[in-house]
Amino acid sequence: MQPTHPPGACEVCPAHHPANLKRLGVNMDRYDFVVALAGNPNTGKSTLFNSLTGLRQHTGNWPGKTVTRAEGGFAYQGSHYKLVDLPGTYSLLSTSSDEEIARDFILFGQPDVTVIVVDATRLERNLNLVCQVLEITGRAVVCLNLMDEAERHRLTVDQRSLARELGVPVVPAAARQGRGVPLLIDMIHQVATGSFVCKPHRIQSEPPALKRAVSLLVEKLGAAFPDLPNARWVALRLLEGDARIEEAVRSGELAGLVGATEGAGTAAPAERAG
Repeated sequence: MQPTHPPGACEVCPAHHPANLKRLGVNMDRYDFVVALAGNPNTGKSTLFNSLTGLRQHTGNWPGKTVTRAEGGFAYQGSHYKLVDLPGTYSLLSTSSDEEIARDFILFGQPDVTVIVVDATRLERNLNLVCQVLEITGRAVVCLNLMDEAERHRLTVDQRSLARELGVPVVPAAARQGRGVPLLIDMIHQVATGSFVCKPHRIQSEPPALKRAVSLLVEKLGAAFPDLPNARWVALRLLEGDARIEEAVRSGELAGLVGATEGAGTAAPAERAG
């Protein structure tokens, strides 16, 4: 595995200075940014969540759902972050409550950063979710977790090439040992504050007929739901026959989903730090 820093950089990197990270637990009276934590089951999301917040999974349920949610906070470089641990899921195609919650939060809640935790030993399987998330949001960081397991199995991952292919930062980590977590925190901070601009690579080779259909649907969705984020993704789901999205559009629930999910994941103006 190639190093992500020049020799000696880790000793002086601000991300490695303990004073720069403050674990806030459930103390989230004010926060500047919302970070979503997404990933397949068993990729180490909970370990990473606990490492960042200092919690041992403070849990409750999503509004109207029996699916467990966990929230916590941390402060770094003067900014306060609210971390929302999304249900572990293999895709965002809404075939289960877990997938629906994760998709709705990323799409409608519009977190400032989405951290996608992947298993370095099963990268190909995990990249399906990564690509789906990057179709929705460009503000993302991939945490290449379980690198200790990958090394034990003599697997190597070229994270720099992967980052170039995806167009977003890729941070190798072993969250159980704390490896890579300081750099991950710093990349979250850079993406959230705009000092690092992601340029996710998305599929653009759509047939002309599909492009026209998407364009027409985006126009109609924009007229019916002016505040809808990423109308293109919703249009694609409609064309693919997503029954849940179809129902939400037909009933007008789509407008309510935006407000409800934003309320669950992002701060109202009075709650945000000024």
